[in-house]
Formats: sequence, structure tokens, C-alpha cells
Amino acid sequence: MGNPCLSFAACTIFSLFFFTTSHQASDSPPPLSNPRLLNAYTALQAWKQVMNSDPKDFTSNWYGPNICNYTGVYCAPAPDDPYLTTVAGIDLNHADIAGILPEELGLLTDLAVFHINSNRFCGSIPSSFSHFHILHELDLSNNRFTGQFPSVVLCLPSLKYLDIRFNQFEGEIPPRLFDLKLDALFLNDNKFYSKLPDNFGNSPVSVLVMANTQLNGCIPSSLEKMEGTLNEIILMNVGLRACLPDQIGLLKRVTVFDLSFNQLVGPLPESIGKMKSLEHLNVAHNKLSGEIPASICSLPKLENFTYSYNYFCGDSPECHRLPQKDDRRNCIPDRRLQRSLEECASFLEHPVNCGAFGCLPMSPSPPPRPPPPSPPPPPPPPPPPPPPPPPLVLPPHPPVDHYNYP
Repeated sequence: MGNPCLSFAACTIFSLFFFTTSHQASDSPPPLSNPRLLNAYTALQAWKQVMNSDPKDFTSNWYGPNICNYTGVYCAPAPDDPYLTTVAGIDLNHADIAGILPEELGLLTDLAVFHINSNRFCGSIPSSFSHFHILHELDLSNNRFTGQFPSVVLCLPSLKYLDIRFNQFEGEIPPRLFDLKLDALFLNDNKFYSKLPDNFGNSPVSVLVMANTQLNGCIPSSLEKMEGTLNEIILMNVGLRACLPDQIGLLKRVTVFDLSFNQLVGPLPESIGKMKSLEHLNVAHNKLSGEIPASICSLPKLENFTYSYNYFCGDSPECHRLPQKDDRRNCIPDRRLQRSLEECASFLEHPVNCGAFGCLPMSPSPPPRPPPPSPPPPPPPPPPPPPPPPPLVLPPHPPVDHYNYP
């Protein structure tokens, strides 16, 4: 897809060069009476000057005052003044344009949609994006952006859709991200090295994809808070380890649940059988064991269940009736393509201790029940009867004449 990716250093040099020359190369602003369109003209001309490749000629008509006719530029009445036209959307998806994003883009203060996926833009996200107070959708996916997480997105109060997947962002994911009122969040296929923060479950998203990043650690206890909104969650290949908590079964709206290619251990919770909306479940390539609960395979909407490459030792007949399933490389007797007896025996020699991972419980554990009151002590045994008195020995008396009393 065009030239190879510019290195970060090259992209920075490219940015500085074109930033200093853009005003020299562009034409004078046209006489526009609409100040918002004049700002838009300034922003778009500055952007065109820092594009060094446009093989599909998307921006070939980006000249002159008719900004609303530019390819990929969409105008609408201003939200605060219906008699004033403004630029409301940018859509350059799949244009294969190479370049950077200049600070002048912050002049597009009425943007509601900014989509530039599948291009070759590089560098960082301008801080001037903080002026996008009514931006609803930001799609920067499948480009070559680098650096830390673009923290400017945390300042966008109207944002609902954030997609930055397939870039080269790195470092930690800020916990504040999960306090935003987003509906969809795509962070997958970057170089983040972080963990799921404790406030992870505060996010009201319906779709969450974080695959192929290094999150590591445990599933936060706050996940259960997402039961009212979450429909799809993909945590494939993120380094999760530990046992799966029972409270996962609270996510009754979820239709797609993918935890494959992690280091999860222990059994599949029986509570997953309560996820009545579940259609696709993938737990392949972990170290799960035990038997597959029949309640999971009996879910009314389940179509695809992948549990291959684990150490399960049994499943139920209901699992065999699913439209699609994959049970390879387990320890299930009398099934094809399973692990060897030696491999299974070696694994089972080391029982799983779910408490060894240091994960907090999904919900606060109830306080331990007080021990039942001790029964009252038995009454003391009655004192032994006193020993019988010694026999009375009377002194000898003279014989008594019973008939003659004194």
C-alpha cells in the first residue's frame, strides 16, 4: 500500500517542514462572508499541504471557495445557527493518503464526524482536537500514528464512538477513558502495555474490542457493572491470567464473548449458562480444565462455541448438537484430535489454585457467617452423696427393766 511506513523521526521532520511552508504554498483565502467556512478553508488547505501522497486523488478538488463540494467534506446547518452553513463531517476512509494531521484542523469546531481510517497518516494527534466539542465519532484506525495514548480524546465531551485500532500507540491506557460516556470503543492491535483498571466496568459501551494488546493480569471486579449495556466484548490475546469469575454470568446482554489466546485457568463457570443472549463464545487457546457445563451448550441462541486447545476432560451431548463447535486438543475421552494421555496427565498433576493469582473477587464477598452460639455448658454433675455416717456406737447401759421406770 504505497511507500513503506515513515519512521517516527522522518514523520516529525516531514511535519515540521510542511508546517513552515504550508502558508507559503497555499493560495490566499477566498472572500468568504461565512467565518466558519473561512476557518474550514484555512484548515483544509493546511491539511492538503501536509499530504505527501494521494494516489486516489481524493483531494484533487480541494481548491477554491466551494468547500462543501470538496471530496470527503460534508456541510450542514450549524447546530447553534440553522441559517449558517458549516463543515459537519470529514470522511476520507480508504483513501490511502499519506501525511500528518496539522494543528489547523482544530478550526473545524463544528465537526460531528471525523473518519480517516485506512490511510497512511502518521505522527501524533493534534492537541487542537480539544476544540471538537460536538464530535460524536472519531475513527483514526488503520493508520501509522505513534506515541502515547492520544489523551486529547479525553477532552471530547460529546464523543460516543472511538476507534484507534491498528496503529502503533503505546504505553498505558488511561483509566479516565473508561469513565467517558462512549457507546463503542476499539483499541485493538496497538502496542499498549497496561492493565485493565479498577474502573473498567464504569464504561457504558455496548461494543468493546481490546484484542492483541498487552493488558495482562486479572479481569477487574467492576466488569459486572456493564451488564446493562454490553453486547460484544473481545479480549483475545491480551495476556489475561487467573480463573474466570462466576459473575461473568451477569452479562446477560452479551452476544459475542471472546477470551481466546490468553492464560486463563480453572473451569468454565456454570453461570455462563445464564447468558441467554450469547451467540458466539470463544475460549480457545487457554489452560481451562474440568467439564463443559451442559447449561452453556443449552443456551438458546448459541451458534458457535470454540473451546479447542485447552484441557477440558468432558462435555455434554448438548455441545454436539451446536451448529458450530471446535473441541480439538483437549482431554475428552473417545473424541478425535485430542491431546495425548501423557500430556493430559502431566497437566492434571498440578491442581489449579484460583487464589494464587491475587485477583480480587468480582463482587465483595459476604462477611463470614458468625459461628453458631456454643451450647450452654452442661450442668455440673450432682455432688456425690455424702458418705454414710459411721454406725452409731452407744456406750453400754445397764439392763433396763421395761416394767419398772424410775
